[in-house]
Amino acid sequence: MQKQLTAAIYARVSTLDQKHDMQLTELRQYVERMGWTAVEYTEKMSSVKRRPVFDQLMTDAHLRKFDVVVVWKIDRFARSMKQFVDSVMTLDQAGVRFVAPTQGIDTDKQSPTSRFLMQILAAFAELERNMIVERVKAGVAEAQRQGKHCGRPARIFRRHDAVELREIGMSFRAIAKKLGLPLTTVVESIKLYGKSTEERREKAA
Repeated sequence: MQKQLTAAIYARVSTLDQKHDMQLTELRQYVERMGWTAVEYTEKMSSVKRRPVFDQLMTDAHLRKFDVVVVWKIDRFARSMKQFVDSVMTLDQAGVRFVAPTQGIDTDKQSPTSRFLMQILAAFAELERNMIVERVKAGVAEAQRQGKHCGRPARIFRRHDAVELREIGMSFRAIAKKLGLPLTTVVESIKLYGKSTEERREKAA
């Protein structure tokens, strides 16, 4: 007998759209038609604050508390294409399917079309990583040209680039290898930069 899937319904509204009703109604009906069990994650957030419900959703995905994430539209799930790609790739790595029924998006591993979509998303993610590395290399080369390397050019890099690699799922060790940096430098820099970034967000909020 086939296992009944558990679907996590994620609904997010902006400060201008205060109700989840339309999203939730359609998503509940879809989940019911599919014969899945539903759990709901609903969130109201402004553009400058963190999304604790989304963060909880991703944490629960890693713990495999559900099998599918269902959203009304992808702009309700992610604020940018980069964030969408990163999040869907993270879900896929955790073995969690992503569905946006109103837009015909489904990462079901049993579907050839869905696997092709994941290959495209993986290519975008790899392109993003390569662009970050190229920016780092260009920064190092420019610093060397200006004579600012002080005998340690490998440590001259943009902390933001290391943070971006971390955010798309790379381990500290993989980032250090990718950027040609000591592991301790990467760990300390990401923690320091991440903390200062969070403080700026809180002040902006």
